This record gives sequence, structure tokens and C-alpha cells, in this order.
Amino acid sequence: MQVKQAQQRFTIIGNSQPLQAAIERALQVAPIDLSVLIHGESGAGKEFFPKIIHEYSPRKHKKYIAVNCGAIPEGTIDSELFGHEKGAFTGAIASRKGYFEEANGGTIFLDEVAELPLTTQARLLRVLESGEFIKVGSSEVQKTNIRVVAATNVNMQKAVRDGRFREDLFYRLSTVYIVVPPLRDRGDDILLLARKFSSDFAERYHTQAIKFDDTAKAALCAYRWPGNVRQLKNLIEQIALFDAGSTITADDVNKYLPYAGGDFTPAVSAEEVRYSYANEREMLFKMLFEMRREIDRLRQEVEQGSGSHNTIKDFRRDYGRQHSLPAYSGHHIAGEAIDAEASQVIDELQVSAEVPAKESAKESAMMTLEDTERETIRRSLERNEGKRKKTAEELKISERTLYRKIKEYGLE
Repeated sequence: MQVKQAQQRFTIIGNSQPLQAAIERALQVAPIDLSVLIHGESGAGKEFFPKIIHEYSPRKHKKYIAVNCGAIPEGTIDSELFGHEKGAFTGAIASRKGYFEEANGGTIFLDEVAELPLTTQARLLRVLESGEFIKVGSSEVQKTNIRVVAATNVNMQKAVRDGRFREDLFYRLSTVYIVVPPLRDRGDDILLLARKFSSDFAERYHTQAIKFDDTAKAALCAYRWPGNVRQLKNLIEQIALFDAGSTITADDVNKYLPYAGGDFTPAVSAEEVRYSYANEREMLFKMLFEMRREIDRLRQEVEQGSGSHNTIKDFRRDYGRQHSLPAYSGHHIAGEAIDAEASQVIDELQVSAEVPAKESAKESAMMTLEDTERETIRRSLERNEGKRKKTAEELKISERTLYRKIKEYGLE
């Protein structure tokens, strides 16, 4: 009964067992003043659970503050969380309270907690262990009585193994662990949500309601929803806008899916699709080095008189087939960097094919990892007119990481 009340109170739609179990777990821990770590894929609805925990706890009449750790630059996050004194750094024209001081007696929700820098993690651990913190630029120890609820879509055990997250902090945060199920594991909840989103849209914008036939329902349930509830809501609102008053079929649904007219994406776990930027970059350079060797071989053939335009065209075709990255087909960094590098060296090769080979070949210069990373970031910034949020989304990295890289490479 309490689970249903919580769902009605926070407008959580769904009857699937994994969702009900997660809500029940949040309700059970709410009255007990323990730290909670919520894990779930992006768009799965993690943000509802800290609200449930706060509202059903003795702290419900105190402040609730939600902080997106991934959206705050590394250089200012300590000040945001713990406050600072006047003159602590350039621009600190007055003392300022941090979130831990503002929310004293209440609850603080740290979303994307895995994005915290290691230095900030040490400060957070002290708060969890003793309730103590120090403002930036101060030497005075202050106390706070606060409950911490954190959330992440990162594999925390792997982050600990990789040295990106403190092991002691992980265990302090995950006193209670709640898993929010992805939409693809929630069965008929997909249809309940689709009807809810479509009726809400029609009511809000005074349009004719849409209906789903059996084929459309099957298509919605068969799709894997990598963007979870957020993606479903966006798709239903598009359909409700452009096909208002219609009975929606599977073909109509497929038109709005990322893989229009094709088969649905096979099921993959969150661990399979999650990757680190460092691993992708390592793979990118391996591919570039292999391509360079192929270019050197073809250049030698050209200089010896055995190369031709057909050889170069064959290389273009074969390279695309042999070096495709199916597991990373949606990631802009690898694709754009390889396309740019391939276009540059292949065009150079075509020019050399038209000029008699009179000089010995100069050994091609290898770009360093830093050079290629700098160039990739520079081009992405240009494409997005310097907008860092869009650039970070395109490169699949956090804004804080992008901010650090821009300063490191002098790209301001």
C-alpha cells in the first residue's frame, strides 16, 4: 500500500516487480539515517528515489538539495559543496555558504557522484565519517548534520579498480544500495508510460489523442530503449505532435526510432555499452597507427611506379570495411578523428600519385596522443561555435573533463 502511495505522490508510473522492489527498498531505508547509493542507467528515473527517501524520513521538514556533480567544473566544485571565505580565490569577493552548510539538518542528493575529483572525494569522506568540513580558504572546522544520497550510472567497482573513485568512500556511500531497473526490463510498464505521455501531451497542448494498435505496442516493447524513460517520453511526444488523432502502427513507431525501418538493437547490458574515454582513445590510436603503415606501403608503391589511382580508391574502400568500429558506431570522437586523419593522409597520397616519384619517401610523422586529442577537441569546439556543453555531449565526456582539457591544451 505504501509503495502505491509513494508512486501516486511522485507520479511514478509502473507495476513491474523490479521497479516496485526498488521503491519498497527506498521506503524501508527512509526512516533510518543511513547513506544510500542509487545505481541505474541514464534516464531510468534515479532522481525520484532520493525524493522518496527524504520525504519519508524525519528530515522531511528540512532542506533537500540536489547537486549534479558532473555539471560543476573541477576548479569550483569544492566551493560549491563546502563554501568559501572572502579572498579564497580570484573572484571570491565575499564569503559563501556551500550546499553542505545550507542543507544542514536535511538531505543532499549528489547525482553523478562518480564524477567528483579525488580531492573532493576526500572532503566528502570526512563529512560522512565525522560530519566535519572546512570551507575553501578557511582553517576553521565546521559541523553539519546531513544525510547523503548519491546516484551514478557508472560501474563503481570498476571505477575503484581504475583508481577513479576512493574505495573507502564507495563503501561509506553504499551502506544501502538501490538498483533502478532500465526501461527494457520493465515489461508492460513501457505501454503504461506511452499512454501516460501521449494523454499528457494531448491535454497540455489541446491536440487530438493518439492510439496504439497491437503492432505498435509490440514495436515499443521490442525496442531496447538505451535512453530509458527519457527517450520514450521524447519519442511519444514527437508522435503525438506529428500524428495527432491517428492510430499508430509499428511502421509509425519505427519512423521515429534511431534505427528507422530496420531491426531493433539487440539487447546489451549497461556494462557492455559503457566505456571509458581512455580506452576509446587507445583504440583510436591503434587504428591510426595501422592506417599509417598501410599509407607508407602504398606510398612506396607509388614512388616505385606500381601505384595508381585505382590502388588509392581500393584503399579507401578496403579501409572502411576492414577498420569499422561497430561497437562505437555512435561515438563521435573515434569516427571524426579517423575520418579527418584518413582524409588528410589519403589526399596527400593522391597528390603524390600524380607527381613523378623523383625524391625518396620521407618517413611520415606520427602524431602524439596529446596532439590528436587536442586537434579533436579543437575541431569539435569549432563545430559547436565554442559551446562547451554541446562539445562535451558530442565528445561523450563530462563538461568538467572538457574544461580541464581546454585549459591543459590552451584552447580557451
